[in-house]
Amino acid sequence: MSTERAAAQTPENVLDRFHGVIPAGGTGTRLWPLSRAAAPKFLHDLTGSGSTLIRATYDRLRPLCDGRIMVVTGMVHRRAVLEQLPEIEDLNLVLEAEPKDSGAAIGLAAAILHQRDPDIIMGSFAADQVIAPVDVFQAAVREAIQTAARGYIVTIGIKPTHASTGFGYIRAGESLASAGAPSARAVIEFVEKPSQEVADGYIGSGNYSWNAGMFVAPVDLMLKHLSANEPELYAGLMEIAEAWDTPRRVEVARRVWPTLPKIAIDYAVAEPAAAAGDVAMIPGEFNWDDVGDFAAIGRLNPAEENSELTVMGEGARVFSENASGIVVSDTKRVIALIGIDDVVIVDTPDALLVTTKEHAQEVKKAVERLRASGDTDVL
Repeated sequence: MSTERAAAQTPENVLDRFHGVIPAGGTGTRLWPLSRAAAPKFLHDLTGSGSTLIRATYDRLRPLCDGRIMVVTGMVHRRAVLEQLPEIEDLNLVLEAEPKDSGAAIGLAAAILHQRDPDIIMGSFAADQVIAPVDVFQAAVREAIQTAARGYIVTIGIKPTHASTGFGYIRAGESLASAGAPSARAVIEFVEKPSQEVADGYIGSGNYSWNAGMFVAPVDLMLKHLSANEPELYAGLMEIAEAWDTPRRVEVARRVWPTLPKIAIDYAVAEPAAAAGDVAMIPGEFNWDDVGDFAAIGRLNPAEENSELTVMGEGARVFSENASGIVVSDTKRVIALIGIDDVVIVDTPDALLVTTKEHAQEVKKAVERLRASGDTDVL
């Protein structure tokens, strides 16, 4: 163990240093026309629980950090986010003038928190994920906080349920168990989305987990790796952070933010930190879904008994006979389905989507075509 890491042994009050960060970005193009640029998927209730995804994310984190939560989102989403999270204070609502990827979003949160207290441990959890049971998730985060206090950037790896080619993977190494984190393991590397054959091998080995982009880390260690690997991004974020809690916040952010390079936090921090031996993993034994398409919504909202058709939408008027799949309706139009399997229908006042679960991932192509043709009024 390095001298630096030995000096970072876990204090008893380590949980008091924890602050949650919720990056709430993206447009959810695979969920169009339900998800739009002005109303991304994290602003919707996609599970039928009565809670939107961002609200559920906030409520999962709140008991862990006593409300010390920062949200990073686009300026266009400010009003909607505040309506759903009225508890968020102005200084903890970080608004992006334009998307700059997760490196800038999470990096700015780390820089602002570091300005306030360099001993803070931050945890970044995307606003658009579905997780259950909540207590199992919270137990994993507590282990991650304890491990981060020892001087690690910690990711929570999701236990794979199948050999998916749609997720990145984390390769785990030796045990880093401690009194507060018995399941902690070293991370050898992050792996990009694999082929089916490679994914099958990963699952068979038992040493790989899905990478869900959850990171818990001391803010000073996050910024150390960001400075080493992306000095231009680091310098810009620190300039914004230094002005954040002052009257100069808006002026500096408007001037600097557009100049920042776009890069994912995985490339800017996680992968090089893993190569340096500074990344650990806590296995996540909870159910996890990133709600990546309408097939996922179907999984999360099972059909009623004696039916193979999931119907979502207040007052939806759907008639079906020998049909299966999912219907999401935001209109009072009658939708009749007869003799059709695994259909996906999304009916909104200005756009109608008809596809199948098998082709659900291709919905983003329709969005790309609409944008290219200038039909941006429905995006």
